[in-house]
Amino acid sequence: MNKVKPIYLADVEAAPKPGAYNDLIIASKAAGREHWPIWSLFAFNPETTNHLMRFTQSVMHDAAPLTPGLRELIAAYVSSLNDCEFCLKCHAAVASELLGSEKLVADVLADLESSALPENEKALLRFVRKVTLDLSETREADIRELKKFGWTDEGIYFAIMACALFNFYNRWITASGVQAVSQESHTNYGKLLAQRGYDASKRFAGMQTPEKSL
Repeated sequence: MNKVKPIYLADVEAAPKPGAYNDLIIASKAAGREHWPIWSLFAFNPETTNHLMRFTQSVMHDAAPLTPGLRELIAAYVSSLNDCEFCLKCHAAVASELLGSEKLVADVLADLESSALPENEKALLRFVRKVTLDLSETREADIRELKKFGWTDEGIYFAIMACALFNFYNRWITASGVQAVSQESHTNYGKLLAQRGYDASKRFAGMQTPEKSL
């Protein structure tokens, strides 16, 4: 098992509360797998973070005009803009699984404009980039431009939600010292997130024994 780097908040990492995320940590360690350091942030304050887990599931995977794959691509793209390696690797893996193409995701993250992403989705990611890097310059005209590409208010709403959510996650994770784990772990756990979403209890059900784990 690769050694997981500790987060900066040693007292937080050392004091998980009972619940699904503590179960994930215990099960992963018992099976000799890397546990994800973000689980310590969730396990420390489950009274709050359980709401965040459900919110994340709704924003990213509930029915919406944007497919879960596109929302996960937004998460990876925002994370690349914010240089959040953990979220970038995690959500690039989830997006690759949902979209069925590691190459497309890698190409978007390397150079949006030369990628094979459809033009309407490129327009959405350009808007996401502006919201992330130049928020004070966003205007109603940006929304009108997206509507030229066929996006409705509801679709734009979910794009903004995913963008805002991962600007939060990137800052929470980076400032707390959550480091990326091995690429194998990001890839395998990304597949599990794609299949089961963000409900930790459902993910735990597939990780209790090594033969069941991804």
